[in-house]
Amino acid sequence: MHAATHPGRAKAFARKIGAVRWAAFCLFGMLVWANACAAAGDPLPSWNDGTTKQQIESFVKKLTATGSPDFVEPSKRIAVFDNDGTLWAEQPVYFEFFFALDQVKALSPQHPEWKTTEPFKSALAGDMKGLAATGEKGVLELVAATHSGMTTDEFARNVNQWVSTAKHPKTHRVFTEMVYQPMLELLHYLRDNGFKTYIVSGGGQDFMRAWVPAVYGVPPEQIVGSQGELKYELQNGTPVLIKLPKVALIDDGPGKPVGIQRFLGVKPIFAFGNSDGDQQMLEWTAAGDGARFTGLVHHTDAAREWAYDRQSKVGKLDKALDEATAKGWTVVDMKKDWKVIYPAEKQ
Repeated sequence: MHAATHPGRAKAFARKIGAVRWAAFCLFGMLVWANACAAAGDPLPSWNDGTTKQQIESFVKKLTATGSPDFVEPSKRIAVFDNDGTLWAEQPVYFEFFFALDQVKALSPQHPEWKTTEPFKSALAGDMKGLAATGEKGVLELVAATHSGMTTDEFARNVNQWVSTAKHPKTHRVFTEMVYQPMLELLHYLRDNGFKTYIVSGGGQDFMRAWVPAVYGVPPEQIVGSQGELKYELQNGTPVLIKLPKVALIDDGPGKPVGIQRFLGVKPIFAFGNSDGDQQMLEWTAAGDGARFTGLVHHTDAAREWAYDRQSKVGKLDKALDEATAKGWTVVDMKKDWKVIYPAEKQ
């Protein structure tokens, strides 16, 4: 029994997660609801009936049915998912960048020089045009300033405080309510059928580990992301890990198979992404022996979310879409395949 559903454990559980807001509990409630629907006969109730849903269910059934020629032992049922644009939204910029901008404002009293120094000057003024003019170098400076120079615990607290209150400028939802309900159901469906689910994302690993477990039900050790170097030291006799402004792994594009091998040590048999940054992860998954599932979320719903692919500066889907067509990968048409996009809002 989950702590949140046990009266004697609810308060202790709430204290444990600290700043991970009550919206996480609502998302867990949605997941419980999804499981109840699955038990009633439909494991993916937010997916429209059609080819895409049938492909997913057929794949899972043939891998889990005893006596099936494609049967796979539970220990080898490994599924990997990208995060940005696959499990939650990513427009108009990756949400971790919003976090970095807000952290610049929060940290600015300690850095008066930022008022006159780019890229911080533009970030503090909300001048996106000026910030864009600083280019990749400016973005990296913002990330270094807001993601390093502190302990891993301090960084996690900063992230938890941010996700508890920060809202998307268009939808006005807190960012962790902008996860995709159909994909939450898919995560649960796979786990109910003996799969081990991993997040393999270009986003910051420590950033995701702060909130993903409560929202997706994926534990920290199954979250692989871009990483900075760490340094061990003692602070007042207490061991801590300090985040350094030095890149250890960019878990995007060809870096994803590297991250998978480094942290998982095996090829997945199921992979989902949404962009060219996931192409190599899908290729790596498809290259294994036996039955394999490779899927892309195609953002086609301008009314309920966003419609973008080949020309987008964020989540560009071009070469991977061509390869999906050529090789028969499953492509989710968000507009046609999903009954809903996000979990129901809190009343």
